[in-house]
Amino acid sequence: MSLDLNDMQNREQKIRNITLWGSFVNVLLTAGKLCAGVFGKSAAMIADGVHSLSDLFSDLVVLVFSHFASKKTDRHHPFGHGKFETMGTIIVSILLIVVGANLLSGGVKSIVGFFHGEVIPRPGFIALAAAAVSIAAKEILFRATMKVANEVDSPVTMANAWHHRSDALSSIGAFLGIGGAFLLGEKWTVLDPIVSCCISIAIIVFGIKLSLPALSELLESSLPEDVQEEIVKMAHSVEGVKDIHNLKTRKNGVAYIIEAHVVVDPQMSVFDAHEIATQIEDLLYAKYGKETQISIHIEPDATSR
Repeated sequence: MSLDLNDMQNREQKIRNITLWGSFVNVLLTAGKLCAGVFGKSAAMIADGVHSLSDLFSDLVVLVFSHFASKKTDRHHPFGHGKFETMGTIIVSILLIVVGANLLSGGVKSIVGFFHGEVIPRPGFIALAAAAVSIAAKEILFRATMKVANEVDSPVTMANAWHHRSDALSSIGAFLGIGGAFLLGEKWTVLDPIVSCCISIAIIVFGIKLSLPALSELLESSLPEDVQEEIVKMAHSVEGVKDIHNLKTRKNGVAYIIEAHVVVDPQMSVFDAHEIATQIEDLLYAKYGKETQISIHIEPDATSR
């Protein structure tokens, strides 16, 4: 992605706008689903409402961390603040896992209680209606948030989008479980907590999948192999480059950090060697954006001595 530093404020505003819209929807859904769950006597809908409540915290994380990530380099952060966004992604992912685990625990307890003779109340129609509304609202929110995440290449916004999608999926599960318990009678009310458990497992899986790329970035993993090969190929395309080695790459939020040793003719003037390094930098900036941080070390070709 090519994104100039001058566009960082515009990037932050797009993230902020879609996140605030999401927060507004989440407030309405949380209140509606919790009320529907309580009055409709549905554990699945209460679980779904708690999931929407966790989305509000997720929105707050996105707003705070994307704001810090948009700041320019300074004396204390010479490589920029991109890792703030990565850390935000980790927090959202952990939140998903914790919420999923808590809901799973509650669902299992209800199922065990049911088979030990405890009565699970039959859900009311209000819970079924709330699930249907939630499915539509959260799927629309997922698509809108994912669109912005792809436009600005924001991992934390993408994580938040999947948080919306997991809420939509939990509402689909709630709809099926509540519908089955509502239509089939008291003998099938166990469907409600069973679906709640399935929802919880899906949430946990989403959280783990979202955390892995962000964790890899925090641990300073190299860029993908195909990207590194592309960098080497671009360097070799510059006339005068004899070899490139000691390539080190990593990601810092939206920016790539690239370090490499470039081998040139030992008889070449300092000026010409500098021009080669500049040409390589220009190619990399054009491909990966002006926020890319590049460090090229020029070396003489030892075989030409």
